[in-house]
Amino acid sequence: MPDIVVSVINASTVVTDDECRTLVAALQKQVSRDFAPAWGVDAGLVFVPNGGKPAAGTWWLSILDNTDRAGVLGHHDLTPDGLPVGKSFAGTDKHYGHCWTVTASHELLEMLADPDINLSVFLHPTQGDGKLYAYEVCDPCQDDSFGYDIDGVTVGNFVYPTYFQSFRAPGSTRFDHLGKLQKPVPAVLDGGYISAFDVNGSTGWHPVTAETLDPATSSRALIRGRTSSRRERRRMPRSHWVHSTAFK
Repeated sequence: MPDIVVSVINASTVVTDDECRTLVAALQKQVSRDFAPAWGVDAGLVFVPNGGKPAAGTWWLSILDNTDRAGVLGHHDLTPDGLPVGKSFAGTDKHYGHCWTVTASHELLEMLADPDINLSVFLHPTQGDGKLYAYEVCDPCQDDSFGYDIDGVTVGNFVYPTYFQSFRAPGSTRFDHLGKLQKPVPAVLDGGYISAFDVNGSTGWHPVTAETLDPATSSRALIRGRTSSRRERRRMPRSHWVHSTAFK
């Protein structure tokens, strides 16, 4: 078993335990077969059925209904042990017509790549133009149309470390798992975005989307900025992060 163990907790009323169990099997294959060779991070996934209790010392991926269910694992930023948490809102996804399994995959991979939500790459192309870009590995290619199938489950596409290497020439290497991106950071696909921080300005972290963004696919980028998202936590001082009191 890898050093990192993630409890995938079904705390949703719109996803059955059988659906979640099938998802966990697909995510395990994605992490160990596809993600780990590229990023050097593997994890063992353990399914926790609705009403079950995750083991102490594990990271969490909580499958929830929506960001407003504050009483069901929603509004917390760390496990009771102070370990990373990922949250996937299946009810919100279904309401907006998005694939909830892509979101779950998205949140898991981003948690593994940047568990402390504090990594970024600095680009300084010209004098007076310096920006930090967040190390979020699924946001740039997050749209459902760029997902792929594992044993009948659609999982999310993700970028490779080369995406964050700005010296790479367009088309010179593979920037994402499916080979859809043709340029490194800050390039994004339709329906995707990347969080940027202008070091010379005062706007804080803000999303940068594709110039050709289709309004029909933009809602995923918008709803992921709501309470409890990684984007929201990146903006939040660490002193405001909340430890979960669930399962105590």
